[in-house]
Amino acid sequence: MKKLLTMSVLGLAIAAASSAQARDYDHVRIGVDVPYEPMEYRTADGELTGFDIDLGNALCERIGVTCEWVEQEWDGIIPGLLSRNYDAIMSSMTINDERRQQVLFSDPYITMPSAWFAPSTLDITEANEETLAGKTIGVQRGTLQDNFVTDNFNSIASISRYSTADDMVLDMQAQRLDIVFLDFPIGQSTLLNNEDTDYVVVGEQVSEPKEYFGDGFGIAFRQRDEALAERFNDALAELQDDGTYDEIFARYFGEE
Repeated sequence: MKKLLTMSVLGLAIAAASSAQARDYDHVRIGVDVPYEPMEYRTADGELTGFDIDLGNALCERIGVTCEWVEQEWDGIIPGLLSRNYDAIMSSMTINDERRQQVLFSDPYITMPSAWFAPSTLDITEANEETLAGKTIGVQRGTLQDNFVTDNFNSIASISRYSTADDMVLDMQAQRLDIVFLDFPIGQSTLLNNEDTDYVVVGEQVSEPKEYFGDGFGIAFRQRDEALAERFNDALAELQDDGTYDEIFARYFGEE
């Protein structure tokens, strides 16, 4: 009798675990690192907005779930997902093999290059080992740009790592950095579009090698949440087909 009871309890536990894994979400918490205009930032009145935010809200509406945005600094954003602080990450996260070992990605929803930004007075036209020798380079900690700069320039330059892009830009403006390496749209909005400063893009925009720069930005989920990822993939395809995606894209980047 005890054996039968034990088996019955075990069966209920397994069934409950399976149900939890396969549960249907009606409220999805999405982790995001703010502020990174134009991708995710707050307006002057405190409203959360940006390309990722508008697209994420449109995806949730199409799926029929309620979205809740949870702010999290970048260097803890994947641990926060794995600890169930939120159900997904939609924060300009590049899809690459290293991250695939920890999370499940949606289909790519946008591809953005990286770029080098420097004061026009630096007077270099290309970022390489020769021109960056002895320079101080700024990157955001834990990003693909951090990995690329560390692996390729650590022996010839000083690298300063920051928790946020805002802190990095402040040090750039205070002339504590010679050059920074950022996602192009973030550098464009924070440096190039700043009327009070004179910054330029150094060299060509960078999207290779794929080992570092991956396959575009994706939404990250816990690896077992395949059903949830598929719902977002289906909704993304619908938004791309019916023109909604293009409307949101044009809002932040202009017509393609």
